[in-house]
Amino acid sequence: MFQYLWPIVLVVCSNVVYNIATKSTPSGANAFLSLAVTYLVAAGCSILLYLTQGEHQSLTDELSQLNWTAIVLGISVVALEFGYINVYRAGWTVNTASLVANIALACILLFVGYFLYREGLTLRQGVGIGVCIAGLLLISK
Repeated sequence: MFQYLWPIVLVVCSNVVYNIATKSTPSGANAFLSLAVTYLVAAGCSILLYLTQGEHQSLTDELSQLNWTAIVLGISVVALEFGYINVYRAGWTVNTASLVANIALACILLFVGYFLYREGLTLRQGVGIGVCIAGLLLISK
């Protein structure tokens, strides 16, 4: 059970800290410079964790196992974080912005899973999408 739960707990806790830090980014700070510092810290942490994982293949062998996803993930993370910085600068509140974004994301990913990965889409999930859309309408009014 622990193996199943710890990753989602990490995602939720990290997302709480992420949203607090993003909302607390000074409005006068250049968003891209802030992101550059963020990614320097992230790169340092990632390299340190990579080096502490034990035995490795040669760096060129490990790099050859990567594909386009590392590049696209990097671009999407910058866009995501730049978007969140600007969401908060536009006046969204922490208790609403993340909720709206994540509900919309969950609804879209149900269809992505269905069409791109051939995952099932149940009537219950369809009803859930309807409830989510109703919730979005209630929050936005």
